[in-house]
Amino acid sequence: MNVALISADPEVPVFGNHGCSVHVQEILRAMSKRGFEVDLFAANYGGAVTQEFSGVRMHSIAVERRERPAERERAALANNAAVRDLLHRANRERNYSLIYERHALWNFAAMEFAREKDVPGILEINSPSLEERGGQHQLSDRAGAEDAAMRAFRSATLIRAISQQLAHILESHPSARGKVHVIKNAVNAERFAWAVPSLEREPNTFVVGFTGELRAAQGLTMLISAFQLVADALPMTRLVIVGEGEEREAIEREVAARNLTSHVKFLGGVPPHKIPSLLASFDVAVAPVPQLNGYYASPLKVFEYMAAGLPIIASRIGQIEEVLKDGATAILVPPGDKEALAQALYDLVESPDTRHRLGEAARAQALAAHSWDAALGQILELAGIRETAHRA
Repeated sequence: MNVALISADPEVPVFGNHGCSVHVQEILRAMSKRGFEVDLFAANYGGAVTQEFSGVRMHSIAVERRERPAERERAALANNAAVRDLLHRANRERNYSLIYERHALWNFAAMEFAREKDVPGILEINSPSLEERGGQHQLSDRAGAEDAAMRAFRSATLIRAISQQLAHILESHPSARGKVHVIKNAVNAERFAWAVPSLEREPNTFVVGFTGELRAAQGLTMLISAFQLVADALPMTRLVIVGEGEEREAIEREVAARNLTSHVKFLGGVPPHKIPSLLASFDVAVAPVPQLNGYYASPLKVFEYMAAGLPIIASRIGQIEEVLKDGATAILVPPGDKEALAQALYDLVESPDTRHRLGEAARAQALAAHSWDAALGQILELAGIRETAHRA
């Protein structure tokens, strides 16, 4: 089966270090595993292509860099013509059986191309960009953005939403209604099976770990506050923060103000292939999401923590509490409750048996229910696509 995979958002570096980068790579990996011949069309490749993906044909979507928001929007809208032209030219040789797009606001060419060629068009949506940017007054042309989004929605065969919360938002648009299906994010558990710890640790320390983008929606300020309560009682505890983002300087100042510099280590952003060995270095992993209205995420970190066999402490919110079961595969705490988070950390430090039980159960669930291959299979089935390729 010949497939066109499109990532037209210049903010998504396909081979970068971000969660969105991992997401595109895993979809690409799952397609390749099924024996699909994939052409990748991307606006931002973001880094070196590994040998694993050397057989993928890659096409660059040229994006004009503009300073003013209104000019960026007009350039993004005009770019649909270039995407359409790239697909038409490549299709003459490949004759695509499936068009799969990671949705980017202002882009509709790929889904309209799929409808024109009468092949399934799958539109994967990871965030409500129209609502978020419009609500934050980040759109100069709200009507134009909405028209572009509705064109993509109307042309898609299937719209994949990563969470039920996101699906509710998308279904408020008549153009999407009846097409939206929830398929959660997932994990490639094979990446974590034989990971060897890579983090240098002081003797007799206990390491709490976090991975992800450093932004307000991650709850890191509260995490630092909760961690101080634990560190004051148990000085051998350490906190390792993996990731980059707009909140890093503020978080570092918070750490310094609380005299925790010797207890907290920032590793910055790291390539996805280094994440398994870092997770293998943790004793506990955390996902301290704060109380957020309309929380729609399907956090990759949670699935990776599970695949790594780590005991997890996470907020009881959104999809997190749908995936993790309190007391069975994780400890769930109220969002924003630093005392509850600190108590959960303290309890796990004191109970190796509980850590082992939670970690084993979480990994078993990741293996049984949250693979990228299964997620892709569900998408293909819902879209009515019958596979003709042999699995690799």
